[in-house]
Amino acid sequence: MAKYDELSKDEKIKKEIRRLNRIYKNIPKNEKAVIEGLIRRAAYMRVTLEEMEEDLNTNGYIEMFTQSKDLEPYERERPVARLYNTLNKNYQTIMKQLAEFVEKEPTPVKEQSDGFNEFVNGRPE
Repeated sequence: MAKYDELSKDEKIKKEIRRLNRIYKNIPKNEKAVIEGLIRRAAYMRVTLEEMEEDLNTNGYIEMFTQSKDLEPYERERPVARLYNTLNKNYQTIMKQLAEFVEKEPTPVKEQSDGFNEFVNGRPE
């Protein structure tokens, strides 16, 4: 089996789709149809974000830029940094939407006290 880093972008996306589908395997069919597109988008975005992160780690967020050879270069944000931030925000939104479909463990119902135990336990001896 190939290492994750050796997989093509399409293979990484398919792997992420499979991972997300396992998480949502118990979702009813009508809800599954709703989240299918979200899963595909989330998988694409995650893999693309990983690629952008590699680029940013290697090349940084800032670059020297000039409009012409006669002007002094200045620092500017690299376009990939801006795209990364936008894509990451959208990815977080999709993941939040998907999280709403994860089966939650029921919260135990706390019995309401009638005050008797507190009264008995709080009495001075």
